[in-house]
Amino acid sequence: MQWKVALLTASDKGSRGEREDTSAQVIRELVEEELGGVIVDYRIVPDEQDEIMAALIEMTEYFQADLVLTTGGTGLAPRDITPEATLKVIDREVPGLAEAMRIGALQKTRRAMLSRGVCGIRGSSLIINLPGSPKGVHESLMAVMDQLPHALGILSGQLGEHSG
Repeated sequence: MQWKVALLTASDKGSRGEREDTSAQVIRELVEEELGGVIVDYRIVPDEQDEIMAALIEMTEYFQADLVLTTGGTGLAPRDITPEATLKVIDREVPGLAEAMRIGALQKTRRAMLSRGVCGIRGSSLIINLPGSPKGVHESLMAVMDQLPHALGILSGQLGEHSG
């Protein structure tokens, strides 16, 4: 199955063209190589809750992405509000994925405990918040990559809850 994946970067500097979006490049490579997914939408928005929410809604409803991966805005800085925006648009949380990402990343760096990223379901789409750094993106996404096909299969109705 080729999963439809949308990428959303939350970054004030990135949205103004002042910073190259290297984290999204890492996500794109992992999605294509590890998941066999196809990118159906990619955008950079400033760290504004309404803009993040609008992008997540459009990616899940208009583009009907199976998986939406966000990068940035998960730290402790005052403008890091991606988790709050995500929580406002999801129907249900998937805390095990967020926990597994932090545990996986903690094996590499103690700073992983400062990531506030959340994961959840909107309709039949899975939304995962990843850190803003390329290294953090790689460590976090690889910590859950092996479970994503099964999770997406359940959400899409292609797999039963207890299959495989």
